[in-house]
Amino acid sequence: MTQTIPDDAEGRRIICEGAYATVRYVGYVPPTPEIWLGVEWDNPERGKHNGCHKGIQYFACSHPTGGSFVRPKKVRFGVDFVTAVKKRYGFEDEHSEEDDEAEAIVMGRKTVELVGFQHIQEKQSQLNKLKEISLRECAVGDPGERGEICQTCPNIMLLNLSKNLLPSWDKVAEIASQLKNLEILDLSENKLRVPSDPVSLSSAFINLKVLSLTETGITWTEILTCAPMWLALEELYLASNNITVLERPVNMLQSLKTLDLSNNKLLDSTQLQQIAYLPRLEQLILSSTGISSIHFPDVGPGCKSAMFSSLRSLTVNDNAIAEWSFMNELDKLQCLQSLTCRNNPLMESNKNPGTVWQLIIAKISNLKFLNRSQIFPQERQGAELDYRKIFGNDWLQAGGNQDPEKNRPNKEFLADHPRYEFLCRKYGAPEDGELKQEHPFTLKNQLLTLTIVCPDQPNRKPIEKKLPATMTIQKVKGLLHRLLKVPGSDLSLSYKSSKVRNVNIQLFHECNWETAKWEVAMLFVKCSTLAPTMEYNVIP
Repeated sequence: MTQTIPDDAEGRRIICEGAYATVRYVGYVPPTPEIWLGVEWDNPERGKHNGCHKGIQYFACSHPTGGSFVRPKKVRFGVDFVTAVKKRYGFEDEHSEEDDEAEAIVMGRKTVELVGFQHIQEKQSQLNKLKEISLRECAVGDPGERGEICQTCPNIMLLNLSKNLLPSWDKVAEIASQLKNLEILDLSENKLRVPSDPVSLSSAFINLKVLSLTETGITWTEILTCAPMWLALEELYLASNNITVLERPVNMLQSLKTLDLSNNKLLDSTQLQQIAYLPRLEQLILSSTGISSIHFPDVGPGCKSAMFSSLRSLTVNDNAIAEWSFMNELDKLQCLQSLTCRNNPLMESNKNPGTVWQLIIAKISNLKFLNRSQIFPQERQGAELDYRKIFGNDWLQAGGNQDPEKNRPNKEFLADHPRYEFLCRKYGAPEDGELKQEHPFTLKNQLLTLTIVCPDQPNRKPIEKKLPATMTIQKVKGLLHRLLKVPGSDLSLSYKSSKVRNVNIQLFHECNWETAKWEVAMLFVKCSTLAPTMEYNVIP
């Protein structure tokens, strides 16, 4: 064996012509006399076979074309941790212009700016004071000499080791055990062997709170195997790992507050029930997981579930959610306050996105943020009042009645609208005048009469306009700009509801007249550049 090949080469991670692979075989491949490395590529499309050559199986691959034989001189086995730190942060003579720039890494929703070369050069004698270090793509493959990391940079709290050459959790533990303050660790795009005795490595990660394992190929079973190492873990990022099946953690991950499973195609939505009893889980990210439904079977409609008992934030962007039953189920969650659900069929199911927005708010009682926008109390009132009217006729046909003694809506209606009865108790049953249906295609039924009055300018005659019910607030501001010669950006609109006395409800760009037309008694426009406050009478 030549000197260019380490004694422990088999199982090591390598880079060959810019591509990453794992060494599976070191030895001869007849008829050539030289030593070859049999490697399994991370990208199987780069390979040619599964480790078999001329009928002889030299090594095994997980993919039929994932393997190749390469010359040792073409591969890099990487460097030790401290060598990588010194090179990355300018403690060697050679460095690139890129080293002079600060680097930002993203873990979940957090962006952390790391110290660049220019700052480090001023503190070459103070390397041990560094608390945040990024060694992404620095070919780190080994911890180095025992104790060297602790002597060189012992105060690291945030460490980015993504896309390196670390072969196993044992090697990671050798690094982490020398960093007693380590709280945030990014190991994304590494291929790590599962340890034979995870419990024995737990002391290395005693203070670890945030761990990113994006694109590592790890399975949920392997996560549970490794979990005894991470006793204090609060945030776990597992995006893009082809996780399809979940298992229930038993006495593991009990401190977990954030879990990111995005870009993993879950087999079905029932998989989520396996993680529903993590006691401290507050944030769950399920974007691009293929889910179309969710169900909490321990309780019926309108009741609160014991599942996901601490969940406050749920992200389900880019999925197949198309039914309103999804939102009904979310109302069962005790603590849910934030929902992000962009790019789902449900959001495109109605030509009026404002209506969809309002219905989601009305269906989920504790929601305070929708798609990261705050839901103000007045907006919730408007949404609930509107919801109560929209389905008022369905409620009557299902057996609902304005007389409490006769009010008996059937089970089907209550299953579809579990909050409806509560809203009737809160605001009163919808009145006959509210339930009159107008022909949707009659233009006159789609127009609202808008009377513009300037109280501080008594000599100015009122201006009357008829506007479409679906006209957006932004377009209304454009109209007011032309009428009043006031920039639309300087106008703030609000209205009074006939149901909610003495409260002005603000209108936003996303709103339209249709969402409020039954409730509007008076519309107010405040102009930041002019002193007068203009009143608008809206007659539905």
